[in-house]
Amino acid sequence: MIAYHFPPLAGGSGILRTVGFARHLPACGWQPLVLSPSASAYAQRDDAQLAPATVRRTVALDAARHLAIAGRYPRCLALPDRWSSWWLSAVPAGLRMIRLYRPDAIWSTYPIATAHLIAITLQKLSGLPWIADQRDPMLDDSDPLAPYPPEARLRRVHAWIEQRIAARSAAIVCTTPGAIAAHERRLAQVGRARFHLIENGYDDGHEHDGATERTGPRGRFLLLHSGVIYPSERDPQALFQALARLRQDGVLHARNFQLVLRATGHDAWLASLLVKYGILDLVRLEPLQPHGAALREMQAADGLLLLQAANCNAQIPAKLYEYLRCGRPILALTDLAGDSAATLRHCGIDTIGQLASSSDCAHALLRFLALARQGRAPLASPAAVALQSRQARSNALAQLLDQVSHRRSA
Repeated sequence: MIAYHFPPLAGGSGILRTVGFARHLPACGWQPLVLSPSASAYAQRDDAQLAPATVRRTVALDAARHLAIAGRYPRCLALPDRWSSWWLSAVPAGLRMIRLYRPDAIWSTYPIATAHLIAITLQKLSGLPWIADQRDPMLDDSDPLAPYPPEARLRRVHAWIEQRIAARSAAIVCTTPGAIAAHERRLAQVGRARFHLIENGYDDGHEHDGATERTGPRGRFLLLHSGVIYPSERDPQALFQALARLRQDGVLHARNFQLVLRATGHDAWLASLLVKYGILDLVRLEPLQPHGAALREMQAADGLLLLQAANCNAQIPAKLYEYLRCGRPILALTDLAGDSAATLRHCGIDTIGQLASSSDCAHALLRFLALARQGRAPLASPAAVALQSRQARSNALAQLLDQVSHRRSA
C-alpha cells in the first residue's frame, strides 16, 4: 500500500481511508504492508496516531518547505506535486519490500500523485498487479472555462499519469458513481469491468460509543461543519448571505443559533467573509482537533452541516459517512443532481438545499431547524448506516484483491 496520507500526518480524510483498510484487511485474509513518507514530509503531525500495519517510511521533501528560498521554489520541483522527491527513495525501498515480503498486489492512492508514480514504477519492475485508488479526480474537464488542474503543465502531467493507469493497472477504484462515469469518458480504452466502486466510510471506533453531553447555552441550536471549506468547492457565501438576511429579519440571533466551522483550513478568508456579511455573532471558527474529539463534537451537535458545490457533483465528502454514523440530523447544502445528494436521499434524508442559492439556503435552513427542534428531522436507518462502515469497504477491497491476484496466478 503506497500512501502519502498516513500517520503521523494530522488531518485529512485520506488518512482514515488508508488506515481503515490497513486495520480491517487482516480479518479478510490480507496483511497490509505500507510504504509512506517519513514524518518530516508532513507540516502537521499527530504522533499519537498508531499505524496498524508493517510500515516502511522513506525520505520525502516538501518543495514548499524544504526547497524554497525566500518562499519561492522552481515549479518543476512540484510536478506532479510538492513531494515528487519521494519517488527517489520510495522506489528502492519498495523493491526491497517486494523481495523481502513477496506481496501479491500493489495498491496506491491519489492524492498525492507521486504515490501513483511510485506504483507505476514498482509494477513495471515487479509485474505485480496494481490497484489504482482514485480517491479524488486527477482531471476535471467538464467545464472548459475552468479545467482542473488549472495549470496547463500540471494537467498534462496528470493526463500522462492517467494514461499509465489505464495501461498498467489491474483495477481502478473510485469513491463515487460520478467519478467512475467521468473516468470512463476520459479512459474509453478501459473496459467497464476494470472500474470498481469502493466509497469512503466511517470508523467503528470507541469514539462513537455512548451519549455526549451538549455544551453551551440551552435553547441555542448548534449547527456544526467539521472539516475543510474549500473556496470554490464548498464556497459558503450564499449561506452567509442567508444568515445575514435571517439575522436582519430577527429570525436568527446569537441566543438561538450558532454555526461552528471546525478546522476549515481557510480561517483567514472565512473570517473576512464573516465581517463582510456582519454575522460574527452567529458563526464561530474553531481549530483542528484529534479525530476522536471531532467525532464526539459531531455527536454533541444539534445538527451537522454538509457543503458541496455543483463543481464537485462527482465527489462525496468523506465527512458525510461520519455524519451518518453519528446519528445526528444533517443539513446538506449541495447540488440536487450530485452524488452527495443522491447518497443522502438513498439513506432517507431529504433536508437538502441548493448551495448556490441564498434564498434556497435560507429556506432549507429554516425547514431543517424546525424539523430538528421538533425531533422530526430524518435520520438514516441502522441498516443503511451499517453499509457505510470501513469494515464493509475493506471487505470490498479484499474481494478485489482476491480477484486481481487470482487473475495473475491463473
